[in-house]
Amino acid sequence: MLWRVALDAILPGRGASDYERYLRTDELLALQKTPEEMNHRDELLFTTVHQSSELWLKLASFEVEEATVAGVDAALRCLARAAMCITFVTDALAMLERMSPWEFHAVRSQLGHGAGFDSPGFRRLHALSPALRKRFAEELGELTLVDLYLHGREHERLYQLAEALFELDERVVNWRQRHVLMVERMIGRGVIGTKGTPVELLRELLDDRWFPELWDVRDELTAIAGTSPA
Repeated sequence: MLWRVALDAILPGRGASDYERYLRTDELLALQKTPEEMNHRDELLFTTVHQSSELWLKLASFEVEEATVAGVDAALRCLARAAMCITFVTDALAMLERMSPWEFHAVRSQLGHGAGFDSPGFRRLHALSPALRKRFAEELGELTLVDLYLHGREHERLYQLAEALFELDERVVNWRQRHVLMVERMIGRGVIGTKGTPVELLRELLDDRWFPELWDVRDELTAIAGTSPA
């Protein structure tokens, strides 16, 4: 049998335990509307998905910013964490689909002009991508990407860095794709979003890449290999 020994809290702050005080759960759990404040019961679902996503994106941005100045080995660890954060944010979109399209509209009506484009987490992450590209270019020096991939074992750490950047970019693209599918499932394909943005524009953004050179080098390698693109 497991026994829990009750200990008096020693950390400053509100909350009955040090766990609550350290994590500031009183403030955190007060950020959502109470049942009396809700216009629809699924507002809690909607806000939970988006507020938790902003926390993961805050962590992702924190890790990416560190990756722009850390040594290569530390940068690899930071980028792996950031990529996992994006995966969590992407997976959370499935919870929004547990609402019916009509329920989604009922909650959506409470957003005013709010939209995913306003996400401070994604805006911050996007703003950091040029610094990552610059850092990678500095690490490459005179080495071309083609040579890096042709002789990856001779430049293992740089190769791993290139793949970590590609993975981060890929996870963001996956999020965009999953987000578009969620939007189309909930509000349709040929409609206007809350910020006056057509859903069609969201589909056009699927071709955006933070590190296009890492995607383009695949074409070059395929050409060198003497095969045709799939």
